[in-house]
Amino acid sequence: MEPQETTPGEPVIELSGLGRVYPAGDGQTWVLRDVDLTIRRGEMVAIVGASGSGKSTLMNLIGCLDTPSAGRYRLFGRDVSALGPEELATARREHFGFIFQRYHLLNELSALGNVEMPAVYAGVAAADRHDRAAQLLERLGLAERTRNRPGQLSGGQQQRVSIARALMNHGDVILADEPTGALDSHSGEEVLRILRELHGEGHTILIVTHDMEVARQAERIIEIRDGAILDDRANPEFRALPAAPAAEAPVTARASGWLRQGRGQLREAFLMALRAMNAHRLRTVLTMLGIIIGIASVVCVVALGAGSRQMVLNNISNLGTNTLEIFAGQGFGDPHSERITTLSVGDADALEGQPYVAAVTPTVSTSGVARFASQEASALLNGVGAGYFTVKGTKLVEGSYFGAAAVDSYAQDVVIDTNARTALFDPDHVDPLGQVIIVGQVAMRVIGVVEAQTNGFGSSGNPSFYLPYTTVQTRFLGSSSLRSITLRVADDVDMDSAQSAVEQLLSRRHGTTDFHILNTDDIRKTITSTTETMTFLIAAIAVISLVVGGIGVMNIMLVSVSERVGEIGVRMAVGARQADILVQFLLEAVLVCLLGGVIGVAIALAAGPLISLVQPNYAFIYSPLTIALAFASSSLVGVVFGYLPARSASRLDPVVALSR
Repeated sequence: MEPQETTPGEPVIELSGLGRVYPAGDGQTWVLRDVDLTIRRGEMVAIVGASGSGKSTLMNLIGCLDTPSAGRYRLFGRDVSALGPEELATARREHFGFIFQRYHLLNELSALGNVEMPAVYAGVAAADRHDRAAQLLERLGLAERTRNRPGQLSGGQQQRVSIARALMNHGDVILADEPTGALDSHSGEEVLRILRELHGEGHTILIVTHDMEVARQAERIIEIRDGAILDDRANPEFRALPAAPAAEAPVTARASGWLRQGRGQLREAFLMALRAMNAHRLRTVLTMLGIIIGIASVVCVVALGAGSRQMVLNNISNLGTNTLEIFAGQGFGDPHSERITTLSVGDADALEGQPYVAAVTPTVSTSGVARFASQEASALLNGVGAGYFTVKGTKLVEGSYFGAAAVDSYAQDVVIDTNARTALFDPDHVDPLGQVIIVGQVAMRVIGVVEAQTNGFGSSGNPSFYLPYTTVQTRFLGSSSLRSITLRVADDVDMDSAQSAVEQLLSRRHGTTDFHILNTDDIRKTITSTTETMTFLIAAIAVISLVVGGIGVMNIMLVSVSERVGEIGVRMAVGARQADILVQFLLEAVLVCLLGGVIGVAIALAAGPLISLVQPNYAFIYSPLTIALAFASSSLVGVVFGYLPARSASRLDPVVALSR
């Protein structure tokens, strides 16, 4: 509603046949009926009547806190019934200043903050409103109390803060509802003196009271009984006081809503939400608890799933990267596999020439007891080709591998793993390189040490010895057949395609399919799929906990709205629009959830290293994308589950909210 220019003595408020009815059981009760009243600019009017006479209802209607059931109300010549909620809020903000019997100050704000509130919703710059609020408090004798909160002020001081708030936007009409009702006689006289000074400055003053002594301070007295005006007369005893120096008016335009002021006004909403959260810290912590648990669970589960998957892939890589292992027999457990001798070195040579093969090694195996000096250990003898260590991606610790020349010459060179070194050489602190060990009746010279394989020819705890396969065939087995052939597929070739090509080649050579193939990529896919499924299931449970946390946020925010109805009423009375209240409560819900998300992520980041210390087998790999999604999820929960409470708060009736 745009400000209206009036001259002294022109009508400001015009009521014609005004009525207000409330439901009462199965019927209705008319609290006001057929009220005709005109109040001119600069008048000081007292509306007096007993409790229940309708005087407070009349003030609420005049102040645009309530809407009439009948009749017409014109404010500065404009019909109020034609104004929507936004324009009514503007009218309250631009034209009225409210002084309440119970002060209605917000406990989380200082005296300065309470006075500033109308200017916040009017879009006044922070520095300007600080200065004006300080000037008003100084004028009312509260210069030393600007930082005090309402609980630190006396009743008279709180009422003076309420008066300063009413003057903050330079309201044309000051509505005072029982302004002395909760004060002692001295404080009451001081408040009335201030009101008379404001009248002297040109403000239109309306005092609602049941006390005739207070009413006699006005130049015009209106008596009301049972919802109707009984008498409207001038007060011959009235003596105007000299006007006090007028406070400086706000310097910014008051017609634009604070949400339309952009980032500066969003900052004000942010600060209001922070103050409300700080004022109810325990409730804030309990509200965000469900979000903290949900976000921490999601981040931890995803990180643990990624870490577990990486561990599985590392373990599979110990079997050999992109490898196919060909065994005799039609499958694992084939009872005839030991009698099948068609798998030969010729098959390995044929495979080595294929374009999809990076490296090939024949393999045979046997077992025995290895001895060195006084130490002995069960030995797993692996007869392999020179390409074995490339195929398996074995890591050399010290020494060297044997080559093709060693295979061709049936050399008695051996490469041992770290398990064998520990069993045979570490007890006597002997360097294994160049040492000779005995397996059965065969002497072998150690030329290298490799890391123990997690899987492969036996468990990771058994000592393993790697010799040329020709040596194992001639000196231990006395047979030219192979246990298996292991090949590494070229990196640019699909594993399934390579497996099909191998099957076709060997089937042609053997004239039948008397072999089976172990594809490590199939193992990787199966285990990865399983870990991803488990991760998804556990993450789904964590997401459910996040949703439950969101519902908790909504419930507690709804409770918060019911607890803060009075605060909402005060904010609306000083000019807050529905959108202002909606944004404040919605932003508060989002901040609670976002802060819960930050704490949840912090807990998840701390939990990983702690759990890894206790259980080294558990690995956590944190994803920046997951963490970003966690923050986005917490914000989304705040918006989704905070909207209903925020909307409920914004749609409250100002007069109903104030009555609570």
